[in-house]
Amino acid sequence: MDSLGGYIKLLFNEHGGTDLDDEPFDARPKMRTYTIRRLDTLRGEIDVDFVTHVTEDKLCGFGARWAMAAEVGDTISLVGPGALQEVDVAKDWFFFTADMTALPALSVKLTMLPQGAKGYAVVQIEDMADKQEIYVPEDMQIIWTTSSLSNEAKALPWLAGEPFVWCASEFDEMRALRQYFRNDKAIPRDAIYISSYWKRGVAEDGHKAIKKEDHEKFESQ
Repeated sequence: MDSLGGYIKLLFNEHGGTDLDDEPFDARPKMRTYTIRRLDTLRGEIDVDFVTHVTEDKLCGFGARWAMAAEVGDTISLVGPGALQEVDVAKDWFFFTADMTALPALSVKLTMLPQGAKGYAVVQIEDMADKQEIYVPEDMQIIWTTSSLSNEAKALPWLAGEPFVWCASEFDEMRALRQYFRNDKAIPRDAIYISSYWKRGVAEDGHKAIKKEDHEKFESQ
């Protein structure tokens, strides 16, 4: 169960297919990142959520296109899982912010909180019909919003004590949240996990490069 909530990379060829046998020896497969939401080691099963969507050029992303056409018996290659980002459960309270791409990871993190955990879980969704039934500790307040994730988070009252902050969202929202938590609220590095899972208008390969450059710039300041 150590991989529950970890990320995996699904592998595609340059055309978005899953057959890698005919790829050139030096070709790198296209990778798309997803979270293990449920893990059954006895049955050899994992659950992975896909958001089915269509881009502006009417072509789905590799992962969404595969998921919408997948049938029982289809195969796909993957690598991982990657290292988990742990939540410091010894903190006084918790502040989670996530959009729909991070909802699987968030749902797992919430189940790992101790009884009596308090704080916030702010989730940005496209439509209120996208709300999901997820476990939330009794004293944690969950806020579903269709507006700006960072604005919603900044409007909430700050609680007493030392928090642990967990943020995963679109790139521009991540930067606004990072400004708020790291700079305005002075949350130390060991008490925060913050990451962008995607960037609007950019495929995963491009987002990865932008994310790396942004991180290096921020940490050098």
